[in-house]
Amino acid sequence: MSPSSSTEAVPGAVPAPDEHHEHHPSYLVDGTTVKSWLLTLDHKRIGVMYLIWVLLFFLIGGTYALVVRLELLTPGPTIIDAMTYNRAFTMHGVVMIFLFMIPAIPGAFGNFMLPLMLGAKDVAFPRLNLLSLYLLLIGAMIAIWGMINGGMDTGWTFYTPYSTHTTTTVAPILFGAFIIGFSSIATGLNFIVTTHTMRAPGITWFKMPLFVWAMYATACIQVLATPVLGLVLLLVVGEQLFHFGIFDPARGGDPVLFQHLFWFYSHPAVYIMVLPSFGVMSEIVAAFSRKNIFGYRAVAFSSLGIAFVGFFAWGHHMFVSGQSTFNAGVFAVLTMLVGVFTAIKVFNWVGTVYKGAVDFKTPFAYFCGFLYFTVFGGMTGVAFATASLDVPWHDTYFVVAHFHFIMVGATIMAFMAAIHYWFPKMFGRMYHEGWGLVSAALIILGFNATFIPQFLLGNAGMPRRYYEYPERFQTLNVASTAGASLLALGFIISAIYLVYALVYGEKAASNPWHSKGYEWLTESPPPTHNFVGPQPIYTEEPHFYVDPEKAEEPYEV
Repeated sequence: MSPSSSTEAVPGAVPAPDEHHEHHPSYLVDGTTVKSWLLTLDHKRIGVMYLIWVLLFFLIGGTYALVVRLELLTPGPTIIDAMTYNRAFTMHGVVMIFLFMIPAIPGAFGNFMLPLMLGAKDVAFPRLNLLSLYLLLIGAMIAIWGMINGGMDTGWTFYTPYSTHTTTTVAPILFGAFIIGFSSIATGLNFIVTTHTMRAPGITWFKMPLFVWAMYATACIQVLATPVLGLVLLLVVGEQLFHFGIFDPARGGDPVLFQHLFWFYSHPAVYIMVLPSFGVMSEIVAAFSRKNIFGYRAVAFSSLGIAFVGFFAWGHHMFVSGQSTFNAGVFAVLTMLVGVFTAIKVFNWVGTVYKGAVDFKTPFAYFCGFLYFTVFGGMTGVAFATASLDVPWHDTYFVVAHFHFIMVGATIMAFMAAIHYWFPKMFGRMYHEGWGLVSAALIILGFNATFIPQFLLGNAGMPRRYYEYPERFQTLNVASTAGASLLALGFIISAIYLVYALVYGEKAASNPWHSKGYEWLTESPPPTHNFVGPQPIYTEEPHFYVDPEKAEEPYEV
């Protein structure tokens, strides 16, 4: 295999006319000093650094979750006191949402794959891209400093007026989240401009991979909604330090105003977390079903539809805040529209699998888990959109279980699928397929074992966020903690074989999955400038499996 033939043998790309036969090192070895990584402008290296950091944050957030579950093994105090428990579940939420789920797929896989999928050599603003990583790290360091020096006990929603009066260290943690917001905006801006201006010749809007469509919709939300959250978090910090009274009814303020501002961002933020997952799964379902994606335009436009409607559905988080019946009805209908757009995706994914030549590898196993969690969690979301059901469930564990099924379950399934699907592309190594399937099974089973008992607890009336509970709830809490242990075991196995594969794994072929995705049109791992020679010209659509024999051809590049 010659690097200079990177586009020549691949259906869909017209080779560059003046390619020459020279050795082009991969991005991994083109500069091996620490400085060459820390100051790199290469989107692939920045993506890898994002991946390392979000995995570290995932470990921190997951550790907090295990502490909470261990504490809830018994009805009374188990391993920590009540204040530590409040801080633990708050920090679990803050770390997992702001430091893992929001930046994970856009930061790691969006940065790495988006230019490759567009036939570009980099993102539009490489320096801004590197800045976004360091803004994330600066915000994370400030927030972690706040966690170590007092922590926070407000829950990840920071509801006023409690968050403006608590004696825990709210200000540095919120200020850290404020800075992290700039990182998110910078990433979104980069992706929008890159998509508009850096597509290779031949890649029209309706020839873009569906992952790019999902990232584009996500970027629009990041740019438009994140400033609102930044503003409101800054106002809470001001309230804490200077007692302005904006959210304090004793000073003429309105605590419900905070909820409106917070959920105006945080409901679309749900889609910042989930839309990239939809994009990952659209790539994987086509690649492992060996079939053209069913309803390409419907899947693409449904991403934009979810992004648009998401801006008008924040009020369904506030059915118990005293809003009028009319408002509750309007927000309920708007929320159900999100379910319609999500259902369009689900039906099209199932249509893609139908009569496909399914190759059941680890990424596809995670796709199956993702489909299950999206449908199950999505149906409970439709139930929550109904005010008469939301009100009795609102402050119970049912909300916790619903949130983890649809948000965490779907996001983690997609994150794990993305790691396994693009691992050969990113690092040029293969992992052990058997262990991949074993860990996928453990993670999917562990997730069910953790959160199905919580659905039952919530339906039986167990309040969320409580330190102690009646003895009749203990059996289900023990089952939930056992499930969390199984989940942790699955992640530990994944970490072991993936790290092993990085060092000792079999060298990957350029396109080990025989995928038709544009990112596979170059070597694995890619050269520094992604493609050798001038920008290739794309003649075929992505996900092009119309000819089964052609789709099965093991095309090396």
